[in-house]
Amino acid sequence: MIDLKRNSKKEPIKATGIRARESSSYKPNQTTDFKISRGRFSNFLTCPRCFYLDRVKGLDPPGTPGWTLNETTDLLLKKEFDHCRETQTAHRLFAPNGLGHIVPFNHPEMDNWRDSLHHGLILKYKDTNIILTGGVDDIWQDTNTQQLIIVDYKSQAKNARVDKQDYLEDPYHDGYKIQMDFYAYLLKGMGFNVHPCSYFLVCNAKRDDNGFHKTMNFDEYLVPYNWNSDWIEEKVDEMITLMNQHKIPEPNKCCKNCAYSDQYAKAVHPEGINQGESIQRSFFS
Repeated sequence: MIDLKRNSKKEPIKATGIRARESSSYKPNQTTDFKISRGRFSNFLTCPRCFYLDRVKGLDPPGTPGWTLNETTDLLLKKEFDHCRETQTAHRLFAPNGLGHIVPFNHPEMDNWRDSLHHGLILKYKDTNIILTGGVDDIWQDTNTQQLIIVDYKSQAKNARVDKQDYLEDPYHDGYKIQMDFYAYLLKGMGFNVHPCSYFLVCNAKRDDNGFHKTMNFDEYLVPYNWNSDWIEEKVDEMITLMNQHKIPEPNKCCKNCAYSDQYAKAVHPEGINQGESIQRSFFS
């Protein structure tokens, strides 16, 4: 998409392609603390080059529109679960799914943990200066074991019913599982006893109603997922090593952002790059 940079008054202003706030960029081998969110970690896993250009070189990539309908679903779900949190009662979905012993976790930091922009779950990684963060949608608690259950809300609109096995095996949902693994790692690192089973609360908008009538109906599904955080530390170590190097890494060969920027630069500067040389490396190295 084509994205115009705007100020706080929504007026178009000059786009530089570089983030204005220097503290949002990491300097190789810096000693001051630096936050890496769950989303940035996922970017590293997806394309090391895009991650490096973003976090270390400070590039300001084009944005995407907010998912306001999805955000509204999340907001309304949180209101429901917060009522149950205050009363410490089971939500209407629990008993039909065999979870009558579950209640939303009541903790004074809950609102902060859900605030991915300003707070979230926070864990200082080992003896490094890297602070890992991630904003959860919800946390429930097993009243029998007192273990915490990580929950992520997902909104979608598909004609078919949601098959729980197919949902987890969908390649486009691999990032969802990474989310859960990462959140579990943070919660464990913060000293909490985390239940081995997490849940995706999937809200699927029904397309077979006879009209809109100012109402959109949803089917709700609880999709269980047994998280695994054993792989997280190896990848975080690789990410930190990458951030501390001065060489721009190779891209993921499937990354459309890298391929597009490479072709874009070749079209604009056809004479400025040696045959076979990466455009991005010549620009930013």
